[in-house]
Amino acid sequence: MDGNHQSEDILQSSYQYGASVVDQSSRSQQRQTFLFGFPLHNSLAPLLHAKLFEGLSVPWTYTAMESQDASRFMPSLKVPDVIGCAVTMPYKVAMMSVVDEVTAEARIIGAINTVFIRKGVDGGLRYIGTNTDCIGVREAFLQNYPDVLEHSTGRPGLVIGGGGACRSSIYALWKWLGVNEIYLVNRLESEIADVMQSLAAAGFGGELIHVSSVEMAEELDPPVLVIGTIPDFPPKEEGEILARNIVEKFMSSEKQGYVLEMCYHPKPKTEFFEIAVAAGWEVIYGTEAMIYQGVAQQVLWTELPLEKFNLEDAKKVIANIVGSPKP
Repeated sequence: MDGNHQSEDILQSSYQYGASVVDQSSRSQQRQTFLFGFPLHNSLAPLLHAKLFEGLSVPWTYTAMESQDASRFMPSLKVPDVIGCAVTMPYKVAMMSVVDEVTAEARIIGAINTVFIRKGVDGGLRYIGTNTDCIGVREAFLQNYPDVLEHSTGRPGLVIGGGGACRSSIYALWKWLGVNEIYLVNRLESEIADVMQSLAAAGFGGELIHVSSVEMAEELDPPVLVIGTIPDFPPKEEGEILARNIVEKFMSSEKQGYVLEMCYHPKPKTEFFEIAVAAGWEVIYGTEAMIYQGVAQQVLWTELPLEKFNLEDAKKVIANIVGSPKP
Protein backbone atom coordinates (compact mmCIF):
# COMPACT_ATOMS: atom_id res chain seq x y z
CA MET A 1 0.00 0.00 0.00
CA ASP A 2 1.35 3.39 -0.97
CA GLY A 3 0.56 6.36 1.27
CA ASN A 4 -0.25 8.66 -1.64
CA HIS A 5 -2.64 6.11 -3.10
CA GLN A 6 -4.26 5.82 0.32
CA SER A 7 -4.86 9.60 0.48
CA GLU A 8 -6.35 9.53 -3.01
CA ASP A 9 -8.66 6.73 -1.82
CA ILE A 10 -9.78 8.93 1.08
CA LEU A 11 -10.52 11.78 -1.27
CA GLN A 12 -12.17 9.74 -4.03
CA SER A 13 -14.38 7.84 -1.60
CA SER A 14 -15.57 11.15 -0.13
CA TYR A 15 -17.28 11.99 -3.43
CA GLN A 16 -19.80 9.19 -2.92
CA TYR A 17 -21.40 11.61 -0.45
CA GLY A 18 -21.60 14.49 -2.92
CA ALA A 19 -19.71 16.62 -5.42
CA SER A 20 -16.66 18.80 -4.81
CA VAL A 21 -17.09 22.13 -3.06
CA VAL A 22 -13.51 23.36 -3.61
CA ASP A 23 -11.54 24.50 -6.66
CA GLN A 24 -8.29 26.38 -7.21
CA SER A 25 -10.10 29.70 -6.98
CA SER A 26 -11.70 28.94 -3.62
CA ARG A 27 -8.38 27.71 -2.25
CA SER A 28 -7.02 31.23 -2.76
CA GLN A 29 -9.87 32.75 -0.74
CA GLN A 30 -10.26 33.06 3.03
CA ARG A 31 -11.80 29.90 4.47
CA GLN A 32 -12.30 28.73 8.04
CA THR A 33 -12.02 25.42 9.85
CA PHE A 34 -12.27 24.87 13.57
CA LEU A 35 -11.98 22.36 16.40
CA PHE A 36 -15.09 21.92 18.54
CA GLY A 37 -14.71 20.48 22.04
CA PHE A 38 -13.98 21.11 25.70
CA PRO A 39 -11.41 21.58 27.14
CA LEU A 40 -8.93 22.44 24.37
CA HIS A 41 -6.02 24.13 26.12
CA ASN A 42 -3.64 21.19 25.53
CA SER A 43 -4.56 20.64 21.87
CA LEU A 44 -1.73 20.71 19.34
CA ALA A 45 -4.22 20.72 16.45
CA PRO A 46 -4.29 24.49 15.82
CA LEU A 47 -0.49 24.54 15.54
CA LEU A 48 -0.45 21.51 13.22
CA HIS A 49 -3.16 22.80 10.90
CA ALA A 50 -1.70 26.30 10.73
CA LYS A 51 1.60 24.80 9.58
CA LEU A 52 -0.11 22.54 7.04
CA PHE A 53 -2.13 25.42 5.58
CA GLU A 54 1.04 27.52 5.44
CA GLY A 55 2.79 24.75 3.52
CA LEU A 56 -0.06 24.69 1.00
CA SER A 57 0.07 28.49 0.64
CA VAL A 58 -3.68 28.78 1.26
CA PRO A 59 -5.15 31.60 3.40
CA TRP A 60 -7.23 29.20 5.46
CA THR A 61 -7.47 29.20 9.26
CA TYR A 62 -8.10 26.61 11.98
CA THR A 63 -9.23 27.85 15.38
CA ALA A 64 -10.10 26.20 18.67
CA MET A 65 -13.78 26.64 19.56
CA GLU A 66 -13.91 25.65 23.20
CA SER A 67 -17.51 25.20 24.24
CA GLN A 68 -19.72 23.31 26.66
CA ASP A 69 -22.78 24.23 24.56
CA ALA A 70 -23.44 21.56 21.93
CA SER A 71 -26.09 23.73 20.27
CA ARG A 72 -23.34 26.01 18.91
CA PHE A 73 -21.95 23.26 16.69
CA MET A 74 -24.14 23.21 13.57
CA PRO A 75 -24.66 27.00 13.35
CA SER A 76 -20.87 27.43 13.52
CA LEU A 77 -20.38 24.77 10.84
CA LYS A 78 -22.89 26.43 8.51
CA VAL A 79 -21.19 29.84 8.46
CA PRO A 80 -20.67 30.56 4.71
CA ASP A 81 -16.85 30.52 4.65
CA VAL A 82 -16.47 27.43 6.86
CA ILE A 83 -15.16 24.49 4.83
CA GLY A 84 -15.27 21.80 7.52
CA CYS A 85 -14.33 21.17 11.12
CA ALA A 86 -12.79 18.82 13.63
CA VAL A 87 -14.64 17.36 16.62
CA THR A 88 -13.12 16.20 19.88
CA MET A 89 -14.26 15.21 23.36
CA PRO A 90 -16.90 15.30 24.68
CA TYR A 91 -18.75 15.58 21.35
CA LYS A 92 -17.35 12.78 19.15
CA VAL A 93 -20.36 10.54 19.70
CA ALA A 94 -23.10 13.15 20.11
CA MET A 95 -22.37 14.94 16.83
CA MET A 96 -22.90 11.77 14.80
CA SER A 97 -26.63 12.43 15.02
CA VAL A 98 -26.58 16.04 13.80
CA VAL A 99 -24.58 15.67 10.55
CA ASP A 100 -26.29 14.57 7.33
CA GLU A 101 -24.45 11.24 7.08
CA VAL A 102 -21.55 9.35 8.63
CA THR A 103 -18.97 7.25 6.81
CA ALA A 104 -18.61 3.50 7.32
CA GLU A 105 -15.51 3.82 9.49
CA ALA A 106 -17.18 6.40 11.75
CA ARG A 107 -20.28 4.23 12.09
CA ILE A 108 -18.29 1.15 13.11
CA ILE A 109 -15.93 3.04 15.43
CA GLY A 110 -18.93 4.86 16.90
CA ALA A 111 -17.49 8.37 16.80
CA ILE A 112 -16.61 11.20 14.43
CA ASN A 113 -13.62 13.52 14.69
CA THR A 114 -14.09 15.30 11.35
CA VAL A 115 -16.82 16.91 9.28
CA PHE A 116 -16.26 17.58 5.58
CA ILE A 117 -18.68 19.20 3.14
CA ARG A 118 -19.88 17.98 -0.24
CA LYS A 119 -22.57 19.24 -2.63
CA GLY A 120 -25.75 17.16 -2.92
CA VAL A 121 -27.65 16.41 -6.12
CA ASP A 122 -30.04 19.25 -5.27
CA GLY A 123 -27.11 21.68 -5.07
CA GLY A 124 -27.36 22.00 -1.30
CA LEU A 125 -24.45 21.41 1.05
CA ARG A 126 -24.15 18.08 2.86
CA TYR A 127 -22.24 17.76 6.12
CA ILE A 128 -20.51 14.39 6.38
CA GLY A 129 -19.05 13.02 9.61
CA THR A 130 -16.04 10.73 9.44
CA ASN A 131 -13.24 9.40 11.62
CA THR A 132 -9.65 10.08 10.59
CA ASP A 133 -8.18 8.80 13.87
CA CYS A 134 -8.12 5.34 12.31
CA ILE A 135 -6.33 6.74 9.26
CA GLY A 136 -3.74 8.30 11.57
CA VAL A 137 -3.06 4.87 13.06
CA ARG A 138 -2.81 3.26 9.63
CA GLU A 139 -0.47 5.87 8.22
CA ALA A 140 1.75 5.93 11.32
CA PHE A 141 2.62 2.31 10.53
CA LEU A 142 2.65 2.48 6.71
CA GLN A 143 4.61 5.72 6.38
CA ASN A 144 7.28 4.77 8.92
CA TYR A 145 7.57 1.11 7.89
CA PRO A 146 6.45 0.74 4.24
CA ASP A 147 6.95 -3.04 4.32
CA VAL A 148 4.99 -3.57 7.54
CA LEU A 149 2.19 -5.49 5.75
CA GLU A 150 4.69 -8.18 4.81
CA HIS A 151 5.08 -8.86 8.52
CA SER A 152 1.58 -8.14 9.86
CA THR A 153 -0.69 -9.84 7.32
CA GLY A 154 -2.26 -12.94 8.81
CA ARG A 155 -0.71 -12.31 12.22
CA PRO A 156 -2.24 -11.08 15.50
CA GLY A 157 -2.38 -7.50 16.71
CA LEU A 158 -2.74 -6.11 20.22
CA VAL A 159 -4.56 -3.00 21.47
CA ILE A 160 -4.03 -1.79 25.04
CA GLY A 161 -6.94 0.20 26.50
CA GLY A 162 -10.71 0.42 26.23
CA GLY A 163 -11.64 3.94 25.14
CA GLY A 164 -12.25 5.76 21.87
CA ALA A 165 -8.64 5.45 20.69
CA CYS A 166 -8.94 1.71 21.25
CA ARG A 167 -11.87 1.51 18.83
CA SER A 168 -10.16 3.46 16.04
CA SER A 169 -7.01 1.37 16.53
CA ILE A 170 -8.98 -1.86 16.25
CA TYR A 171 -10.60 -0.62 13.04
CA ALA A 172 -7.24 0.28 11.46
CA LEU A 173 -5.68 -3.07 12.34
CA TRP A 174 -8.67 -4.97 10.94
CA LYS A 175 -9.45 -2.89 7.85
CA TRP A 176 -6.02 -2.00 6.51
CA LEU A 177 -3.13 -3.62 8.38
CA GLY A 178 -3.83 -7.27 7.68
CA VAL A 179 -4.08 -8.73 11.17
CA ASN A 180 -6.09 -11.92 11.55
CA GLU A 181 -7.12 -11.43 15.19
CA ILE A 182 -6.84 -8.63 17.71
CA TYR A 183 -5.98 -9.10 21.37
CA LEU A 184 -7.44 -6.61 23.84
CA VAL A 185 -5.83 -5.83 27.20
CA ASN A 186 -7.34 -3.36 29.64
CA ARG A 187 -7.62 -2.64 33.35
CA LEU A 188 -11.42 -3.04 33.31
CA GLU A 189 -13.14 -6.08 31.83
CA SER A 190 -16.41 -4.10 31.55
CA GLU A 191 -14.84 -1.62 29.12
CA ILE A 192 -13.61 -4.45 26.90
CA ALA A 193 -17.09 -5.98 26.91
CA ASP A 194 -18.56 -2.64 25.85
CA VAL A 195 -16.02 -2.29 23.03
CA MET A 196 -16.67 -5.78 21.72
CA GLN A 197 -20.46 -5.42 21.89
CA SER A 198 -20.62 -1.99 20.25
CA LEU A 199 -18.26 -2.95 17.43
CA ALA A 200 -20.17 -6.15 16.71
CA ALA A 201 -23.50 -4.28 16.70
CA ALA A 202 -22.08 -1.78 14.20
CA GLY A 203 -20.95 -4.47 11.75
CA PHE A 204 -17.31 -5.06 12.71
CA GLY A 205 -16.24 -8.36 11.21
CA GLY A 206 -12.89 -9.04 12.86
CA GLU A 207 -11.98 -11.44 15.66
CA LEU A 208 -11.44 -9.83 19.07
CA ILE A 209 -9.90 -11.74 21.98
CA HIS A 210 -9.89 -10.37 25.52
CA VAL A 211 -6.60 -11.44 27.10
CA SER A 212 -7.36 -11.60 30.81
CA SER A 213 -4.30 -13.32 32.32
CA VAL A 214 -0.56 -13.68 31.93
CA GLU A 215 -1.08 -17.41 31.45
CA MET A 216 -3.42 -16.75 28.54
CA ALA A 217 -0.85 -14.42 26.97
CA GLU A 218 1.79 -17.14 27.24
CA GLU A 219 -0.37 -19.53 25.20
CA LEU A 220 -1.21 -17.11 22.38
CA ASP A 221 0.69 -16.49 19.16
CA PRO A 222 2.59 -13.23 19.86
CA PRO A 223 1.31 -10.05 18.20
CA VAL A 224 3.24 -8.26 15.45
CA LEU A 225 1.50 -4.87 15.72
CA VAL A 226 0.84 -3.35 19.15
CA ILE A 227 -0.99 -0.10 19.88
CA GLY A 228 -0.99 1.56 23.29
CA THR A 229 -3.96 3.86 23.91
CA ILE A 230 -3.79 4.54 27.66
CA PRO A 231 -2.41 7.50 29.67
CA ASP A 232 1.13 7.36 30.99
CA PHE A 233 0.42 6.64 34.65
CA PRO A 234 2.24 4.02 36.76
CA PRO A 235 -0.07 1.04 37.37
CA LYS A 236 -1.48 1.11 40.90
CA GLU A 237 -4.83 -0.68 41.00
CA GLU A 238 -5.09 -4.45 40.65
CA GLY A 239 -6.53 -4.27 37.13
CA GLU A 240 -3.81 -1.87 36.00
CA ILE A 241 -1.04 -4.04 37.41
CA LEU A 242 -2.46 -7.16 35.76
CA ALA A 243 -2.79 -5.35 32.41
CA ARG A 244 0.85 -4.19 32.63
CA ASN A 245 2.03 -7.73 33.44
CA ILE A 246 0.14 -9.11 30.44
CA VAL A 247 1.62 -6.47 28.17
CA GLU A 248 5.12 -7.13 29.46
CA LYS A 249 4.63 -10.84 28.75
CA PHE A 250 3.73 -10.02 25.13
CA MET A 251 6.68 -7.60 24.88
CA SER A 252 9.08 -10.32 26.00
CA SER A 253 8.25 -12.45 22.96
CA GLU A 254 11.20 -13.84 21.00
CA LYS A 255 9.67 -12.29 17.88
CA GLN A 256 9.46 -8.50 18.10
CA GLY A 257 7.32 -6.37 15.87
CA TYR A 258 6.06 -2.78 15.79
CA VAL A 259 4.56 -0.62 18.53
CA LEU A 260 2.58 2.60 18.15
CA GLU A 261 2.42 4.44 21.50
CA MET A 262 -0.52 6.80 21.07
CA CYS A 263 0.13 8.69 24.30
CA TYR A 264 2.48 11.67 23.85
CA HIS A 265 1.32 14.06 26.61
CA PRO A 266 2.97 15.19 28.80
CA LYS A 267 5.95 13.43 27.20
CA PRO A 268 6.24 11.15 24.15
CA LYS A 269 8.66 8.67 25.72
CA THR A 270 6.19 7.02 28.06
CA GLU A 271 6.92 4.15 30.41
CA PHE A 272 5.36 1.73 27.90
CA PHE A 273 7.44 3.30 25.10
CA GLU A 274 10.62 2.60 27.08
CA ILE A 275 9.53 -0.96 27.91
CA ALA A 276 8.97 -1.70 24.21
CA VAL A 277 12.30 -0.17 23.14
CA ALA A 278 14.17 -2.13 25.81
CA ALA A 279 12.53 -5.34 24.58
CA GLY A 280 13.75 -4.70 21.02
CA TRP A 281 10.53 -3.56 19.34
CA GLU A 282 10.32 -0.87 16.66
CA VAL A 283 8.42 1.98 18.34
CA ILE A 284 6.50 4.84 16.71
CA TYR A 285 5.70 8.07 18.56
CA GLY A 286 2.01 8.89 19.00
CA THR A 287 2.59 12.27 17.38
CA GLU A 288 2.87 10.43 14.07
CA ALA A 289 -0.74 9.22 14.31
CA MET A 290 -1.85 12.70 15.41
CA ILE A 291 -0.15 14.33 12.42
CA TYR A 292 -1.48 11.86 9.85
CA GLN A 293 -5.05 12.06 11.12
CA GLY A 294 -4.77 15.84 10.76
CA VAL A 295 -3.40 15.53 7.24
CA ALA A 296 -6.32 13.23 6.36
CA GLN A 297 -8.67 15.96 7.58
CA GLN A 298 -6.99 18.48 5.32
CA VAL A 299 -7.11 16.09 2.35
CA LEU A 300 -10.89 16.05 2.81
CA TRP A 301 -11.22 19.81 3.35
CA THR A 302 -8.82 21.08 0.67
CA GLU A 303 -9.46 18.17 -1.72
CA LEU A 304 -5.73 17.92 -2.38
CA PRO A 305 -3.64 14.70 -2.36
CA LEU A 306 -1.05 13.82 0.28
CA GLU A 307 1.97 14.72 -1.86
CA LYS A 308 0.91 18.38 -1.80
CA PHE A 309 1.51 18.60 1.95
CA ASN A 310 4.78 19.62 3.61
CA LEU A 311 4.88 16.94 6.28
CA GLU A 312 8.48 17.45 7.35
CA ASP A 313 7.89 21.03 8.48
CA ALA A 314 4.72 20.00 10.31
CA LYS A 315 6.58 17.19 12.08
CA LYS A 316 9.35 19.56 13.14
CA VAL A 317 6.87 22.03 14.63
CA ILE A 318 5.16 19.31 16.67
CA ALA A 319 8.49 17.79 17.72
CA ASN A 320 9.63 21.16 19.03
CA ILE A 321 6.58 21.28 21.29
CA VAL A 322 6.42 17.74 22.65
CA GLY A 323 10.09 16.83 22.58
CA SER A 324 9.98 13.88 20.19
CA PRO A 325 12.93 13.53 17.77
CA LYS A 326 12.77 15.66 14.64
CA PRO A 327 12.44 13.81 11.33
